[in-house]
Amino acid sequence: MMDYTATELMACVASRTLEDGRSVLVGTGLPMVAAALAQRLHAPNLLIIFEAGGIGPRIPTIPISVGDSRTFHRAIMAASMDYVMSCAQLGLVDYAFLGAAQIDPYGNLNTTVIGSHDRPRIRLPGSGGGNDAGSLCWRTIILMMQDRRRFVERLDFLTTPGYLTGPGARERAGLPWGTGPYRVITQLGVMDFDEVSKRMRLLSRHPGVTLEDIIENTGFQLIIPEEVPVTEPPREEELRLLREVIDPAGIVIG
Repeated sequence: MMDYTATELMACVASRTLEDGRSVLVGTGLPMVAAALAQRLHAPNLLIIFEAGGIGPRIPTIPISVGDSRTFHRAIMAASMDYVMSCAQLGLVDYAFLGAAQIDPYGNLNTTVIGSHDRPRIRLPGSGGGNDAGSLCWRTIILMMQDRRRFVERLDFLTTPGYLTGPGARERAGLPWGTGPYRVITQLGVMDFDEVSKRMRLLSRHPGVTLEDIIENTGFQLIIPEEVPVTEPPREEELRLLREVIDPAGIVIG
């Protein structure tokens, strides 16, 4: 019997990808929780950057948005959105969290429309800072739910570039060499990208999740190694911090 939710597991896994002394561009919701957890637990020198301009805050409790005053709490700088994006353009941002309505095998993301662009079935929020982050930050970490509607062979609209059409495509498009998707974290498992083909590859499956569950919820052929480990579940201290310190009101993890 699991004593944690899928959201808490995703937050813990995302937190563990962040290293001490690195910088991370953070958006609203689960990325805030993951960054705050990393900062409090294993990466005290993690430089958290909020899209609205808060740079280097010490997050007291979970902000409700990137413009919440808590994103500037004990920060080293109160900047602006254009300054933050300029930092990414200069190559100063190591990680960025992204979400999406659709993702394809190369980590390209759609947050614009479902259906045709001119007559969409659903109109989504659009890029925001997603295209900037996916184009310019060194490593992007995608947090999203996994099913066949979201993990698709072909996007309805390409909002944010992943590895585009495969090896070398980002560089040919003029994007910085060495940047691109790093991890995809869902309620079912963790994916990375094959070094040669740049296609999505299963890295681990979450406790209680089978390979069949993952295959059934992926709308394209996922690279599956012969040995697929099970994701480490949330530790007691991680859950305590999430529930009692970072998000006691359950704004995100509730």
